Amino acid sequence: MYGERVTSVDRPATAPDPHTEPHGHVQPESGSPSHAHDHTLAPAFAHAGAHTPAGAPEAPGAPWPGYPVAYQPVEADRFTRMVLRLHARAPRWAVPLAALGCVGLGIAYALISDPTRSDPDAAPTCLLKLTTGLDCPGCGGTRALWYVLHGDLPAAARHHFLFVFALPFLAWLFVAWAGNRAFGWKLPEVQFSPKVIGVFLAAWGVFSVVRNLPWAPFTSLYV
Repeated sequence: MYGERVTSVDRPATAPDPHTEPHGHVQPESGSPSHAHDHTLAPAFAHAGAHTPAGAPEAPGAPWPGYPVAYQPVEADRFTRMVLRLHARAPRWAVPLAALGCVGLGIAYALISDPTRSDPDAAPTCLLKLTTGLDCPGCGGTRALWYVLHGDLPAAARHHFLFVFALPFLAWLFVAWAGNRAFGWKLPEVQFSPKVIGVFLAAWGVFSVVRNLPWAPFTSLYV
């Protein structure tokens, strides 16, 4: 091919002359700017390497011997190391089981407390409603969950319509994630685009404002 040196079988190819540039290029003379640049860089690298004693081990992560280290990794504390060890040794079903336990605690709280039978003069647990008397975006969610668990969907929707609407999607997302993580199930996962999420958040904001309006029929949404 063009540009390759052809040699015979009996005579091996000789190494190219390092002082000769390929394709006819001539090296610059000693007084050229490139040589001056090399001479100015040499003391800098020599000065950087002068701080490392001869025979001393190089610092981890150094690009080459004698070059100063730009970044030294920070050693993790004891608690972080313990969490990382537990995560590495835990079985694959441990995280889904912990998430399922949190969901079970929420359901047990809704069933035991029975928020639908609270005293009329009981102080609300919502800080916004306690201080302003207005429903927050999540007010009525616990009561809606209680009605869903008892199969009364109209009453659940009356207390928090968006929670009832989103509950099937949230349940399926959890089942698909936990099944894949714990057992390797390849269940179809619901994919939500940023536009869909934005529309849902906007609808939630409108619902949070409308339910506090003092005119009918909006007063039926107030809980």
